[in-house]
Amino acid sequence: MLVLLFKNFIRSKGTKIGLLFLMFIGFVSLLIGKQFKEKQNDAINEAAVYQQEHIARNAAFHKDEMGLLLYYIKFSLVNKTIPVNSLAIGQRDVNPSVQSVTIRGLEAQQYDAELNNPNNLLSGNIDFSFVLVYLFPLLIIAFTYNIISEEKESGTWKIVATQSQNTFLYILKLFYIRILSVIALLTIVLFAAVLCLNIPIDKSFLVFCGVGILYLLFWFAVCFYIVSLQKNSNFNAVMLLTIWLFLIIVLPATINTYIVSQYTVPEALELTLKQRNAYHEKWDMDKKITMDKFYSHYPQFRSYPLPEAEFSWLWYYAMQQAGDDDSAVQSKELQAKLAQRNEASAFIALFIPTLHTQLQLNEIAKSDLENQLLFLRATRQFHEKLRLHFYPKIFDNEAVNQQNWKQFKVETFEDTSAIQLSKAFLPLLFFNLLFIVLGWSNFRNNKLQTF
Repeated sequence: MLVLLFKNFIRSKGTKIGLLFLMFIGFVSLLIGKQFKEKQNDAINEAAVYQQEHIARNAAFHKDEMGLLLYYIKFSLVNKTIPVNSLAIGQRDVNPSVQSVTIRGLEAQQYDAELNNPNNLLSGNIDFSFVLVYLFPLLIIAFTYNIISEEKESGTWKIVATQSQNTFLYILKLFYIRILSVIALLTIVLFAAVLCLNIPIDKSFLVFCGVGILYLLFWFAVCFYIVSLQKNSNFNAVMLLTIWLFLIIVLPATINTYIVSQYTVPEALELTLKQRNAYHEKWDMDKKITMDKFYSHYPQFRSYPLPEAEFSWLWYYAMQQAGDDDSAVQSKELQAKLAQRNEASAFIALFIPTLHTQLQLNEIAKSDLENQLLFLRATRQFHEKLRLHFYPKIFDNEAVNQQNWKQFKVETFEDTSAIQLSKAFLPLLFFNLLFIVLGWSNFRNNKLQTF
């Protein structure tokens, strides 16, 4: 029976076109992921080469003053990109994975982003997570919306009902064939991703696959429930497409609008201007005020008195630090608001399977907002480490040529936050069981009608 049902299903020209088209789009998404991965790797390699050349060139040119040299030199920190990130690019196409900073004011540097075409950023990348979340459900709807109604409308359902001992089991077999076909398609694309993108079959990849399969089963469960209402094909198609539009487009957009209005985030540009203005106004202030703030922030440097000269690097970098200190309140507010947005989105998404899936795929791929916040925090620690290392050398006016500049390599930040399996799987499992039980209840309480 299953073999005959599968042959009847796969024989349809529409079925073949749907599977082949989605497979093609899936392969295109892998190509986009590969291009993104190569772009990331090129940026990291170029940053490593550039930093060494940049330091050597400036050290040869500004060899008399350590303070002047460190005014120009930039040091890079890389946000490590894991292989599965090629399948879910997330916020990595907006936020840079390489952050280069000097030891000057941090707030004016850490929100710098790569130059990108805003139209491209608006449309986003067609990565595999997009194909999975947006396009796979449409194929499932196309395969299942008329799974009973078509035979009823063509007048063949009575024949099926008389020849089958259990019509409900027959319906389950129809769904089973379609589930296997779609999951087989997903498996083929993911297997191709492993080969083409060099993705190791580790915990991250397996959880990614698990979330993807549960998400597809969620849409089959929704279709199962709609089919159990035993309406005509037009009703089923309209209802399922309405649900798709609501869960994929309308509801996420509404939630995003709510979160943006509820947790208003200060502009990063405003924070940058605040830091720069706070620094520039120190030129016209009493130097003692600036130095007292600096010594209060770094008591260990009180042993360095302010020279009587009109200009000194001790005073200059104290002004830079004062700019960061004066904008610290706005900086903490920005970080707190972004964290609140992330927490609110994650909580609301627990009740919306489509949004939950998208966020979980990004979280597994380390391309979510939480990863960016951790990277910003690591950048701040990286910057502080550089300051504490170089401040004594600047204040003692150590010779530039006595420093081992080759030891300053590009450093890497690795997001080690663990994947929470319960958080990833349980919401999808709950909604799958909910719609399956509702559909089964409808079939049990209402005998299959013949129209």
